[in-house]
Amino acid sequence: MDQRFDVTERFADGAQYIAGRLRQGGSEATHPVVDPATGERVFSYRLAGPADVDAAVAAGAALPEWAGATPGERSDALHRFAAVLTERAEDLAHAESSQCGKPIKLSTEFDVPGTIDNTAFFAGAARQLEGKAAAEYSGDHTSYIRREPIGVVGSVAPWNYPLQMAAWKVLPAIAAGNTIVLKPAELTPLTSLMFAQAATEAGIPDGVVNVVSGTGPEAGEHLVSHPGVAMTSFTGSTAVGKRVAALATATVKRVHLELGGKAPFVVFDDADLEAAAHGAVAGALINTGQDCTAATRAYVQRPLYDAFIAAVADLMETVRLGDPFDPHTDLGPLVSHAQRDRVAGFVERARGYATVVTGGAAPGGDLAKGAYYRPTLITGAPQDSEIVQSEIFGPVLAVLPFDGDDEGIALANDTPYGLAASAWSRDVYRTGRASREIRAGCVWINDHIPIISEMPHGGVRASGFGKDMSAYSFEEYTQVKHVMFDNTAVVRKDWHRTVFGDRQT
Repeated sequence: MDQRFDVTERFADGAQYIAGRLRQGGSEATHPVVDPATGERVFSYRLAGPADVDAAVAAGAALPEWAGATPGERSDALHRFAAVLTERAEDLAHAESSQCGKPIKLSTEFDVPGTIDNTAFFAGAARQLEGKAAAEYSGDHTSYIRREPIGVVGSVAPWNYPLQMAAWKVLPAIAAGNTIVLKPAELTPLTSLMFAQAATEAGIPDGVVNVVSGTGPEAGEHLVSHPGVAMTSFTGSTAVGKRVAALATATVKRVHLELGGKAPFVVFDDADLEAAAHGAVAGALINTGQDCTAATRAYVQRPLYDAFIAAVADLMETVRLGDPFDPHTDLGPLVSHAQRDRVAGFVERARGYATVVTGGAAPGGDLAKGAYYRPTLITGAPQDSEIVQSEIFGPVLAVLPFDGDDEGIALANDTPYGLAASAWSRDVYRTGRASREIRAGCVWINDHIPIISEMPHGGVRASGFGKDMSAYSFEEYTQVKHVMFDNTAVVRKDWHRTVFGDRQT
């Protein structure tokens, strides 16, 4: 860990952020934050218990003035928030790499600037309350739409992009006038806490942004089932998402779920082979493959199949594993040794029915103490095999051949998921068909992974529902209210006769 960032000193008062203050968790249990590159403990903290969740929800519920602030006032606060984050950019990047093992170039060039851009975007979105034009739709009344805050939002974020996921949860919620209680993953709470502190520094009122650092079964379940929470947003696995939905349903909450993915990467026979190979390696290995939109299964039309495999294997061999704080490191460790072992288990089982072309092992030497795993390319796996159907969340790419376009698109759709996909071709009609027929929340054409604040992120089918980022996300955090004014001043309306009396003559 870079010694310029002293986590123990920064969070000496605890890892819960409630009503604008750090405090210790109410649980007797503690949890370590471990640097996955070294296996060394960076920080230990007392976990949140149900009482901490209750206090955070109460802090959010006690702020009607935030809901009542003008859109311009909330926008100004978010602009200040973006400025504070910009000032704290280096600390945020170092903390993110320390707790996640991300290469510092990924933290500094993707995670942190993406978060700042999101904050600036929602500062603008706060002023853009969309609705149907006011008009006399009935003839006798004027109708208009109000967009109002929902209340306290309870959100649960994952460990793969802690800072960005905090932003994706917090920003649309507070821009719309809600308050929020965020539960980050217990493995990676640091940048979520720093994000909340930056909100306070920017002048956002205490209690608008609260963070409870605890486990899913104790803090998370209490949060999503809390009667004082009006909406819950969850990003994580499909299995846990089903549990969240069941808990939220019991108190009739609005639910937003961004769940697992198994993104297909479809390469047609007229694609630019070099571009596709580079795109596949980058798309499969970003964040050490711990990305729900990562390219995990490539379908390559048979004329390009062998050349694609050779090109991808060669590129994977050039990827540099190393210290996350070395600016030349391409691939950092997985988030934990447990996650590394889970990925290795998928690959070892695949050896029984497929071929590991390159990778398929943890490195030795100086990296052996970290949770590293080599970039791995697998061929020969059947479509219905585990390595093709299940989310691995590691630096593993399976490549399968196809013949006609119909088959390629059918294979792309042949998993339960539908979060993201890409199609590679020089033919606009082929790519147009792929964009229409591949069932996913996002389809990239001749690229894979880029995201922008102005466009939505979210899936279909087992990948969940609801959108992060963009104005579509902002709208999900508002309640639509119809207001209708009578314009006639008539005491007895004609429609009253359907309830009592006769038509007036």
